[in-house]
Amino acid sequence: MRSVDFAPLYRSTVGFDRLFGMLDSLGQPDSGNTYPPYNIERTGQDSYRISMAVAGFGENEISIEAHRNVLTVKGEKTEETAEGTELLYRGIAGRSFERRFQLADFVEVTGAELKNGLLHVELKRNVPEEMKPRKIAISKVAANSAGKQIEAKAA
Repeated sequence: MRSVDFAPLYRSTVGFDRLFGMLDSLGQPDSGNTYPPYNIERTGQDSYRISMAVAGFGENEISIEAHRNVLTVKGEKTEETAEGTELLYRGIAGRSFERRFQLADFVEVTGAELKNGLLHVELKRNVPEEMKPRKIAISKVAANSAGKQIEAKAA
């Protein structure tokens, strides 16, 4: 049940659709999508890593796509059973998945690596120079020019 109605804000704002969509989705319970499990780590001042447990998936079965601040990781498992064998119990999850991550502005995917059943996606935040805060110098006013007055000649 939602306790906040954002409808009046939709009518009086322009360009904040994404923000209201995110706020709206916070009030709804998670759909129970917990596969595959993942970690998000900060590895430096402006670098991050997403690690996903994708045991049983190969590089050709996983696709990674970054588009408009959304990172999408998809895994599609193909059924492969050796000829003449029968699967009696499946304990290793082999189901397909799709996991989406909302990225902040200026965050780019720099690489991905599949190692020991873990998919590591490296992220870096690259803020353009014109967007970075800059220091503005304060200039001094000379003491003798502060009290100068211009006198007008009488006509």
